Amino acid sequence: MDLSALSRYRFRSVWDLPAPPAAVYAALERAEEYPLWWPQVRSVTPLDETSGVAVFRSFLPYALTVTAREQRRDPAGGVLEIAMSGDLDGWARWTVTARGGGTRAVYDQQVEVRKALMRRFALLGRPVFVANHAWMMRGGRRGLSAHLQPV
Repeated sequence: MDLSALSRYRFRSVWDLPAPPAAVYAALERAEEYPLWWPQVRSVTPLDETSGVAVFRSFLPYALTVTAREQRRDPAGGVLEIAMSGDLDGWARWTVTARGGGTRAVYDQQVEVRKALMRRFALLGRPVFVANHAWMMRGGRRGLSAHLQPV
């Protein structure tokens, strides 16, 4: 069995949101504001115009720290993509499209875990790590949906 494969993850989350695509895209491209509406994103510290350091923590008692670097910003195509390094190495992409009277935001991520604790428990912990990610994404969807509601 290839134990390093147990440290590789592919995720896809689909968020249907009650706001226009331009508003959703605008919120998603302002990563430094994620902690305002996404409870599991603890901090985002810009390094320059196209990169920053983010800290995430979901229900498990550890945080993940990554450096994110913009790879693609395409407002016309509704795409935002980053490369990640640190506790997670890989990439993540938002694809934003109109759907009905609102927006569908699709989050795709492919990463390899570098955090020693998670690698050590890769075999037994994998289902818990996947559940932890799903819980984080549900928190983000709820937070963004509330954030986008008119006051």
